Amino acid sequence: MRSEGGFTLIEIMVVLLIIAGLAYIVGTNVIGRFGEAKKEETKIQIKNLESALKLFKLDNGFYPETQQGLIALIQQPTSGREPCCYAKDGYLDGDQVPKDGWKSEFIYIGPDQTGDGTYEIISIGEDAVQQSEDDISSRTIQ
Repeated sequence: MRSEGGFTLIEIMVVLLIIAGLAYIVGTNVIGRFGEAKKEETKIQIKNLESALKLFKLDNGFYPETQQGLIALIQQPTSGREPCCYAKDGYLDGDQVPKDGWKSEFIYIGPDQTGDGTYEIISIGEDAVQQSEDDISSRTIQ
């Protein structure tokens, strides 16, 4: 009777195949959820920016113009239509406008360009290309 303590090549290949299959399954699920998390983070940031814009309008009677941008929520505008009752500490916490889930700046289109008295906030999405399928707009999120 002969007993050897090693593994055969077939046993090693089976184990490697099982490990590769598990890695594929786990990897695709994690990557998919990571992408969804970035989308949700972006939607939440847009909602927070909308709340700040509404406070800005409540205090001043108008939304910032496009050229003033979202920076008007943390620094009082000194050009264009100037707010009369700007909040002492601005309308966002911190000294920076938050970025989307992919670390890109949001695009702000003010009422001077929307033509309907409101605004639009846009994330250019994962591909970082404006006006593509993965863009996220304040006008389309719920």
